[in-house]
Amino acid sequence: MSDSRKAATAARMYDYYLGGVHNFPADREAADAVIERFPFIPEAARANRAFVVNAVRHLSESGISQFLDIGSGIPTVDNVHAIARRIHPDTRVAYVDIDPVAVAESMEILDGDGLAVAVRGDVQQPKAVLDHPDVRRLLDFDRPIGVILAAVLHFVPDHPTADAAVAKLAESVAPGSQFVISHSATESFALFTATEDVYQRRTSTPGTVRTREEVERLFTGLDLLDPGVVWAQEWRPGAVIERVENARLGGIWAGVGRKP
Repeated sequence: MSDSRKAATAARMYDYYLGGVHNFPADREAADAVIERFPFIPEAARANRAFVVNAVRHLSESGISQFLDIGSGIPTVDNVHAIARRIHPDTRVAYVDIDPVAVAESMEILDGDGLAVAVRGDVQQPKAVLDHPDVRRLLDFDRPIGVILAAVLHFVPDHPTADAAVAKLAESVAPGSQFVISHSATESFALFTATEDVYQRRTSTPGTVRTREEVERLFTGLDLLDPGVVWAQEWRPGAVIERVENARLGGIWAGVGRKP
């Protein structure tokens, strides 16, 4: 087994939370350590996934047919290209993740799909992501792009770095582009102390949480769509909704912003 498969990664831990099969013993062990203290974590992951499904459907229905999914993990069932192509069969999707194993798995899944690519990149280095030749080849930056930043910015503990990453992406896409952002919530309860410890010790991606106000700040310069930044399971719930007994235990703030 390669070294990359011995260490847990955030992408594969998230896959495990969702009940996926693209994870290894180290990922399951690390994820179980979080779940043991906070049993609602898998529920929060499902609520986040439901938000992404609803948001991508909304973007597709509004006419967007190309997406840049940063921090994508592994694009398996009901990921961005599967959702969007039900509305626009020719939708193009560039998946970006920092985890080389997740990218390799994604490339296998997408093999033969000329309208989707998976590349390695870091949300903290948005210019490198934007300049990647496969991203440039696939996406037309003169037309609106749906930028997905779902459950990834909480792996950027430094607030100015996270703010700057979104600002650079927003500066680089065409007017009418929309940003789908979800983020772990300070307000849930003391999530940070548990996840920080596990992610710092077992993965290369330290985590953090942000308040609703701090998540709203990520949308600076964008027009927030109704209902604003809300709990993930409360953002325009449609055909897909993850019901959570206590909304605060959902743990994920979510919103969509449009570049004017």
